[in-house]
Amino acid sequence: MHFSRIVAAELLEALDRGTVIPSIIQRNPHFDWDQAYGVAAAIMRLRCARGEQPIGRKIGFTNRNIWAQYGATAPIWAHVYDRTVQHAENGRATVSLNGSVQPRLEPEIAFKLKAALPPSINDPVHVLGRIEWYAPSLEIVDCHFADWKFGPADSAADFSFHWRLIVGTPCAIDAGDIPALVAQLHDCKVTLKNGEKSMDHGVGANALGHPLGALAHLAGALARQSQFDPLAAGEIITTGTLTAAMPILPGETWSSEYEGLPGVTGLTLQFS
Repeated sequence: MHFSRIVAAELLEALDRGTVIPSIIQRNPHFDWDQAYGVAAAIMRLRCARGEQPIGRKIGFTNRNIWAQYGATAPIWAHVYDRTVQHAENGRATVSLNGSVQPRLEPEIAFKLKAALPPSINDPVHVLGRIEWYAPSLEIVDCHFADWKFGPADSAADFSFHWRLIVGTPCAIDAGDIPALVAQLHDCKVTLKNGEKSMDHGVGANALGHPLGALAHLAGALARQSQFDPLAAGEIITTGTLTAAMPILPGETWSSEYEGLPGVTGLTLQFS
């Protein structure tokens, strides 16, 4: 426990100062997933103590296509906070990258829960029945280890790389649309663009086979982590990148374009 508090304070200082720290697992070869989420729990307590309010979660490494690049071995998750989530207006937002270290951008699909999601519910139709709305989202991820080099458990401790989440216009879910929407979430296409240049393409199925499957996976993971609350009504959950995570710089304008997802057109971010 003492070790978790020390590492949590070290990572929170790195977040606040915009600096990198040495890999935890390089200093402690026995650092594992349980210890990593012990650090995550300690970080949550520290952030709450200074006035930050958890309002949802992010799921990371749901796109197995990028595992080899990062040495990932499993999905990860972390809380998102009232100070890290921003709602775009009319599909556009300006975001300062001040304080980030080596930020990257990920196009995702976010959901807001209208009811608790227990681990016993994993059928996509039933998962979607507990969701109030879906929306395009762009997550800015950041790594506090040099050159994005880390061990698998390091990633969960380092906020699961969450830095900012920008959520687009919500699309309310009608019960009659659920069967069709399950298929559309699986099949939808996304393009990530820097200016007018397309940087990468992805599909909904890149998120653990289905974005709703990623949600169910998180509910199951939380059932095995008693130090955290289960998924509750009102939480905003972003379900992981559908493309590669692309490096971003101040002065750039990036956008996401979605096809095949009713009501969703994408997001445009201007970075300062």
